[in-house]
Parts: sequence; structure tokens; C-alpha cells
Amino acid sequence: MKNSDLPKRILIDTDPGVDDSMAILFAFCSPEVKVEGLTAVFGNSGSENTTRNALRLVELAGHPEVPVARGAEAPLLREFKGFGWRVHGHNGLGEVDFPLPKGQPDPRRAAQFIVDTIMANPGEITLVALGPLTNVALAVSLEPKIAKNVKEVVLMGGAANAMGNASGVAEANIRNDPEAAKIVFNAPWQVTMVGLDVTRKTVMTPAYVAELGKAGNRFTDFITKILPHYMGFYKEASGLDGLYVHDSSALAYVIDPTLFKTKLVHVEVETVSPVNFGLTAVDWRLSAEAEPNVHVCVDVDNDRFLALYKQRLTEAVS
Repeated sequence: MKNSDLPKRILIDTDPGVDDSMAILFAFCSPEVKVEGLTAVFGNSGSENTTRNALRLVELAGHPEVPVARGAEAPLLREFKGFGWRVHGHNGLGEVDFPLPKGQPDPRRAAQFIVDTIMANPGEITLVALGPLTNVALAVSLEPKIAKNVKEVVLMGGAANAMGNASGVAEANIRNDPEAAKIVFNAPWQVTMVGLDVTRKTVMTPAYVAELGKAGNRFTDFITKILPHYMGFYKEASGLDGLYVHDSSALAYVIDPTLFKTKLVHVEVETVSPVNFGLTAVDWRLSAEAEPNVHVCVDVDNDRFLALYKQRLTEAVS
């Protein structure tokens, strides 16, 4: 077997969260990737909740051996004022009451776990970040050598040519810790930004969700249980009949990059403005003063993506 035929080894930094949960289960159902671990961060809920939810997900997926490490509980420099509970429910899972997970977190904190995993597997690990970038920034600050040893960093966050969802200009993951995002975007590694420019182009309608539910396996049953609160938020907040597919878009890029069109540009994260902090400012000119540092996703084949997600989740072995 050629190395190109082997599954991509991924480490998911996450704040589950309804959409994170959907993305993580997508990963576990996709043979193109092998999940090496989950690191939990604050964001959609507190890190105690997100760690607990990550443990639930590895057990649901039938992989309780996959380690989960608890990470940052607040941004690097700011007070956390997120309102993720409005979107995801206070428990992060749409207010659905699930049994406590049986497993326990890895004794290492997330940043150390990220460092250890990447340095033990040079050139092999793709780091997929689905929440605020605090854990990732701490890891590359703790051990800068991971920038040369990680395969790539793929993150869900930012908005290049789109309106923000946490402010008029800023996407939530970046706004929740802009200083961390600035560190991650400027580190000397390959970064791909899967932002609102493409995640809002993919919508799961109620009919699509109903089709998922017909599969009746443990993955689709879990997803259809946690989605009503999430979809209710979109309906009330924006009138959207369905949900935007945010975090699963980042996993889709890792699974099949041909689904997306990207452009290599310079991205700077705004940290100074008291109003516009978290803005991902893009220099499209490729000028000499702004060296390209990020592959920004600018378009997606949303029909093919939705078909792939449906296939993987509905054909999963229950």
C-alpha cells in the first residue's frame, strides 16, 4: 500500500458543540482519515462541558481508546463573553440529556498533548481546529518546532468576503480569541482557513436532516436528537429554515480538498479595534509587503459535499 492510500492522521481541536459533534462523527465515519485524538477548548460551552462531550463522542463512535485532552478555559488575554449556549444549549448538545461518559481525559493538558502527538509523528499529523484557537496557539508557543513537524493546519473560522456571525465583521471562533488566532495565522506552517465564505454556502434543510434520520443508526440518531435546538436558533435569529454547515466543512476539506476552491493570500487578524476585533483582514493583492500565509477557501461544491456527508453518516455501521 502506498503512503498516499493510507488515511490521513488527524488531531481535532474542538469545542463540541452541535456542529463540532456532527463534524467529529463525520470524521469517524470516513475511511480517508484516522482520528488520533481530540483536544477540547472553551467556546460553544465551557471546557468542562466540551471535554465531557468529546469523551461522549469517542465512545459513541466506538473508539473509546482515542484520547481526549482538556484544554484552555478562557482566551489568552481577554475575558470570555461568548454566548454559545444560545446556539448549542447549556450542555453544548442542544439541551438533550445524555448519560455521563465512562472515560476520563488524558492527564496532559491539550497544548502539551498537541505538542507530544505532532513531535512523535513528524510530518504525519493534520491539525484540524474547530473552535477558538487558544489550544493551538499555546501549543506552538510551548514548542515552536511543531510548526515544522505538523503536516498542515486546517481551521474552521474567519470570514474573508463575508459578514461575521459574532459581530458585523468577525466570525465566532476568531473573535473568541483573536490574539490566539493571530499567533496561529502567523506561525510558519501551512494553514487553510475554511470560513464563513464557504460554510454559509452549504445548508442542511429539514428535509435533508429527515433523510439522515431515516438511517436509524447510532450516529444519525444522535445528530437528529441534538439538532432541533440548533435549527431553532437559526430559524429565530435569521429566518433560515435549516442550518449552515460550519465545522463539517473543515473536515470535508481534509477528506476531499477537491470539494473546495482556495486562494493563497495574506490574512491578518485584527486585535486592536474595540469593535472589529476578530476580523480576518485579507490582502488579495499578493503585494510584496504582505507575504501569503493562509490558503483561504473561497468556494465549495456544496451539492457534492452534502452528498458525501449523507453517504458517510447513513452508511455507517450501527
